[in-house]
Formats: sequence, structure tokens, C-alpha cells
Amino acid sequence: MIQIGKPAPDFTAQAVVDGKIKDVSLKDYKGKWVVLFFYPLDFTFVCPTEIQGFNTKHDEFVKANCQVLGASVDSVYSHMDWMKDLGQLKFPLISDMTKRISRDYGILLEEKGISFRGAFIIDPEGILRSYTVNDLSVGRNVEEVIRIVQAFQTGELCPVGWKPGEKTLGKA
Repeated sequence: MIQIGKPAPDFTAQAVVDGKIKDVSLKDYKGKWVVLFFYPLDFTFVCPTEIQGFNTKHDEFVKANCQVLGASVDSVYSHMDWMKDLGQLKFPLISDMTKRISRDYGILLEEKGISFRGAFIIDPEGILRSYTVNDLSVGRNVEEVIRIVQAFQTGELCPVGWKPGEKTLGKA
């Protein structure tokens, strides 16, 4: 079972990276912040809005030393075909065909064989710092995900709605 403040479950899986199929591991990103987000399926209605949202904000994540990783239970071949419609992505899109990663992160909807919409923030040491999980019908706010990463990076207490450049409440 996952728990805040504990190591995030490690994984190695195939992904589409820059239009090619490659193996991706959480360990590959040691020393960086990671946002690992899951979505239910390729070729659906809400999912492309989220993926395009993460893609649009990619440069902000990079400035925050944060790697975005997307994942679903689809194959890398499905991902590649879907990218013909989505366009080139700036982050890896992981195939969780075995559903092991979704299960390890506690977001697999077993009876449908798909993942809930989970977003996991992992610090540079591989420790899980935050996660949110939505039901299938509602997408996430990508700006809120980057704001949370930036708030953690201050190492300080951040009040509700805090944004970079604003005063924090002091040391955590």
C-alpha cells in the first residue's frame, strides 16, 4: 500500500518516448521531482484534455526540475497510434498493460481493468509527497499539480492558494 512519506513503488515498463519505444524506470529520474499521472484509456474524451494540458505546461515542470510521466493500461502501440491525433508529447507515455503499476499505486479499478485518474508527486529521493485520485469522469487541474510541486520545493509551510513568489509561513 502506498503511503505519503514512504518510497514510491518502483517500476520498469515500456513507454513511448520521443516517438520511440523505450524502457522507462522510476529510478531513471532519481534526483528529479516526478509527476506520475495515470489516465483510464487512450482514445477517450477527457483523457486527451489532460495529456495535452500536461504537454502544454511541460516547460514549467522542466523549470521546476520535474519530470512528467503519463501512464495508462494501453499498449505502447495504442499510445503511438493515438499520438497521431494528439501530436508529439514532451514526456514519456508509459504502457501498464500488466496493470502492475496501477495496482501498486492503488488506483486500479479491477472490475473494469483500467486506472482511475491518479496524480503522484515524488521527490528527488523517490519519496511519495502527494497524490490525488479522481473518478473516471473528471480531469485534473495541471496548474494545481505544478503549484503543489513548487510548494514542496520551498521546504516551507505554504498556505492555501500559495503561488511562487508569495510569502510562505516559514520553515516546515
